[in-house]
Amino acid sequence: MVKRKEFDLGLEEMQKILAEMGERVDNALTRSMKALKDVDIATAQKIVAEDSELNQMEERISEIGAKLIATQQPVAKDLRRILIAFKISSDLERMGDLSVDIAKAVLRLDGQELIKPLLDLPRMADIVSVMIQESVQSYVDENVDLAYKSAKDDDQVDALYAQILRELFALMVEHPKTVGQAMLLSFVGRYIERIADHATNISESVVYLVTGTRPDLNQ
Repeated sequence: MVKRKEFDLGLEEMQKILAEMGERVDNALTRSMKALKDVDIATAQKIVAEDSELNQMEERISEIGAKLIATQQPVAKDLRRILIAFKISSDLERMGDLSVDIAKAVLRLDGQELIKPLLDLPRMADIVSVMIQESVQSYVDENVDLAYKSAKDDDQVDALYAQILRELFALMVEHPKTVGQAMLLSFVGRYIERIADHATNISESVVYLVTGTRPDLNQ
């Protein structure tokens, strides 16, 4: 019983850290997109400076999980819980890196006015924000239905990304002087799209955790 209690406490701590990582990633994405709309260099610099915090949280997940495996020798679903925590922490850390990449794009815009009002990029980010929240919550609750719902939202993100690329390409053809910034904005779209893919990875991990079978939701 003592061993089981130690194991449950370790899992609970990992779950809390992962939930906090999800909140931080969502916050970083939201702030980086606002910084982009406002070309807010100061906020972008803060987001870049905060990147190491997520790395430290991922390392803490690894430490707790490794200790549980060494001391508790978990099997079956208990072992899956630890391995899934490793995978989700890696996805969240990468999502944080991509949010920082958006902030770095803002820094490269220093002194420039935006070539067009940003409409679809923020829409993409809003959908992805919900995906982050739902995928992490599906992990906390072990809710397969919510995991599938979150993953399905990726279709909207992909459609918006394709539309953004078409519009930016047309803008570059019509106004060649916009090529530099248009390319930068297309990269931002790619970063947001990749964050959505990582959120979908988390949803896949949740389905695997609960069912023992890993689906391919990133299609």
